[in-house]
Amino acid sequence: MNELIGRVFSFETQVFPNESALYNQLASHGQSPKALMISCADSRIVPEHIMQAQPGDLFVCRNAGNIVPPHATQNGGVTSTVEYAVMVLGVRDIIVCGHSDCGAMKALSTNADLTNMPNVAAWLRHSHAAQKVCRESYPDDLTDAEKLRNMALENVVTQLAHLRTHPSVASGIARGEIALHGWYVDIHAGQVLGLDGETGRFLPLREGQPMPIALPHGRRLAAEAVYAQAAE
Repeated sequence: MNELIGRVFSFETQVFPNESALYNQLASHGQSPKALMISCADSRIVPEHIMQAQPGDLFVCRNAGNIVPPHATQNGGVTSTVEYAVMVLGVRDIIVCGHSDCGAMKALSTNADLTNMPNVAAWLRHSHAAQKVCRESYPDDLTDAEKLRNMALENVVTQLAHLRTHPSVASGIARGEIALHGWYVDIHAGQVLGLDGETGRFLPLREGQPMPIALPHGRRLAAEAVYAQAAE
């Protein structure tokens, strides 16, 4: 802890003076983040570090398993964060970011006994759809590492589906103002994969190549009827 406190002092004496103009601008004019990233609370996954983001670039929500509960009447931290990011900050891109060696996904892939952690067990129920996909749609003879990777990838897909149940997100998608991204960070390889919505597969993000996007910007209205104007 003393080491971390020492870094606070370093921020005050070295980092802030060099970035004072940026911080003053953010303090005076508020924030306009480019994206909302919902990532895991795992200490090895730092969204700002992965994206090399500056203060003000990212609106971040972190929790165990990068989970987005389906919209409900009960208030929750993730729900409130999503709503605020979309309706107040005007975020146009939302990223759900999973990762390798995720403890939450490992609990699901191994059917771990969570009796002594009832809150964790309740929280992970929001990933049971991904668990069922992995259990019933993949071969049985996979290694533990393969099962864990599949679980983390399918969990990203599940949480993106949950995102679309949030009214603010659904409305923004319909108007073509919000795009959804599903990412997976491979800690061992230092690689980021993105979900391609057309193929349903995760592909590496490569400089100079089209970025795989789960759901690109585009109007998505079920009824595009053209209504005739009433005669005057």
